[in-house]
Amino acid sequence: MNDRILIVGKGFIGSRLRGLLQCESTSSKIHSLAEARKLLKRHNPLVLINCIGFTGQKNVDGCELDKDKALFLNSYIPLILAEACLRAKVKMVHISSGCIYHYDYDRDKPIQEERLPDFFELYYSRTKIYAERALYILSQTYNILIIRIRIPLDNQPHPRNILTKLIHTREVINIPNSITYIPDFIKAIQHLLKIDARGIYNVVNRGSLQYPELMDVYKRHNPKFNYEVIDYKKLNLVRTNLILSTRKLEKDGFKIRNIHEVLEECVREYVEYSLQAGPAS
Repeated sequence: MNDRILIVGKGFIGSRLRGLLQCESTSSKIHSLAEARKLLKRHNPLVLINCIGFTGQKNVDGCELDKDKALFLNSYIPLILAEACLRAKVKMVHISSGCIYHYDYDRDKPIQEERLPDFFELYYSRTKIYAERALYILSQTYNILIIRIRIPLDNQPHPRNILTKLIHTREVINIPNSITYIPDFIKAIQHLLKIDARGIYNVVNRGSLQYPELMDVYKRHNPKFNYEVIDYKKLNLVRTNLILSTRKLEKDGFKIRNIHEVLEECVREYVEYSLQAGPAS
């Protein structure tokens, strides 16, 4: 067990990090700076990874229904933890989101870290922006690392895994998007911790994915599976679709795989895991 790292939050990302990093995790409720400081004193980590966040029960639209909870968990908690960490001289890693930009596919290049967020129409996005901008300013002086992920894809079933979502809905849009493949994401975090990185990093796989490409790979493993491509505009949803740059991550020594390199591995291991786990998965 790696007692140097403490993960706060036991959701999808927190649980996967704990399992693969073999470190401590806690789901302790934090409502104040005093509680955060007691948590650090009790566990005495060198690194705290904040995986606390709120995306709603089903999707990010849930943040519109419970604005207080979204604001507290996505905005206030990261700042409370940051203050506790800087006082205790603990490195803080904050799991942020890439869902904070408008993107023009005809004009924009993959978005680099220094571009200012500009997607405020979705309340979830606003709450993530509030925390990220404050933490970024602090990271210029203190040991804070902000990791942006985007549409998590994993080789194990989970309701938050985009592969699980698409298999269950059987309806997909056909717009290129950045994707974070969780096994590669874990390795990227290990690398960034090793080099003691600070500031903001996009941690997504190179290139972009259109969901039918993923579904076609899944269909090869499950020929009876069928899906339908739907018109994104007809969904009438407030969402971001975009591509993030991996230039900074790769410049600092981590060679992230292209998203198309991982699809076969991901789906094969996902299917094998599902068969071993049984019908409940």
